[in-house]
Amino acid sequence: MEPLVRLDGLVVPLDRINVDTDQIIPKQFLKRIGRTGFADALFHDWRYGPDGAPLADFVLNRHEYAGGSILVTGRNFGCGSSREHAPWALREFGFRAILAPSFADIFRYNSLRNGLLPVILAQNEVDDIMRRACRGDGYRVCVDVAGLTVSDERGLRTTFALEDFWRTCLLEGTDEIELALRQSERIAAYEACRPEWMPRVPGRA
Repeated sequence: MEPLVRLDGLVVPLDRINVDTDQIIPKQFLKRIGRTGFADALFHDWRYGPDGAPLADFVLNRHEYAGGSILVTGRNFGCGSSREHAPWALREFGFRAILAPSFADIFRYNSLRNGLLPVILAQNEVDDIMRRACRGDGYRVCVDVAGLTVSDERGLRTTFALEDFWRTCLLEGTDEIELALRQSERIAAYEACRPEWMPRVPGRA
């Protein structure tokens, strides 16, 4: 994964609550076995009309938000089924952080495992950011993972909480598997001295 230390990005406003994973990435796009190829399907049912043409009034189709890397949205974002395809689609589209008052737990952890930062802010702070972003005048914020702050050039400065483990993963661009592999020598040493009576995986020494 790419490290995420400091993100200075254009904010894209999605002023909706209870956005579920079936809207983030609808079920008909879950047949792919890889982690790529989902960007065009992100928010598909809101983004395209019955004829497949982009809907001009949907935020992702508006030119003033092109290239946005920070999504601001309403409470309980990512509710519904636990499909990991949702953060895959958001990341591939270009988002690296999402600002909201709350997230569904499974979506939050799936996001962190894929280098997408869910930032929980107070409702009034999200409301302020949403209003500024909705003006469509290129509103940007800075998300500082090292300092755990969100700020802008208009006087906003607030902090957010993030577990030390996930903060380290984002700063270093690592995940749980890579962190475990860093301990390969210790794991091998432990396996080498395990008592014979303990169970072993068939075919392994």
